[in-house]
Amino acid sequence: MSALKPKHQRLVLVVIAMVALIGAALLAAWALRSQANYFYLPDQMEQNPPAPGQAVRLGGMVQRGSVKQMADGVSITFTVGGRGAIVPVRYSGIVPDLFTEGSGVVAEGSLGRDGVFTATNLLAKHDENYTPREMQGLDDGTASKMARDTTVGL
Repeated sequence: MSALKPKHQRLVLVVIAMVALIGAALLAAWALRSQANYFYLPDQMEQNPPAPGQAVRLGGMVQRGSVKQMADGVSITFTVGGRGAIVPVRYSGIVPDLFTEGSGVVAEGSLGRDGVFTATNLLAKHDENYTPREMQGLDDGTASKMARDTTVGL
């Protein structure tokens, strides 16, 4: 025979369920915190830098004349600027085709203690006036006809 009345047994089950739900929510929040990848602009990174080693994204414009090839042949350094701030970036790997000086870039990686952002992935952006190479130099009518003909069924 149970010492608790049915009303108290239900109350104990509700309390156990609440503790389990709160525990699950805390575990989920902790797991998501380590997976979150915050986006910073150069001025935000300069004013409020992330903790060294924390995975973040840095977005801005590649400064003209800043891209330099390292001696190993696969690493480059460049600076990302925006709103008067500049962040030095180091990257090793294959550079995207659209990556050029003066273009937009989003670098994924982390900020080091030396203030250099070490990128593990680069996403190059083109401007809103992008035109495919095949359509450059065509007048508007010909370009729109070519776009209609090549996108049938899309």
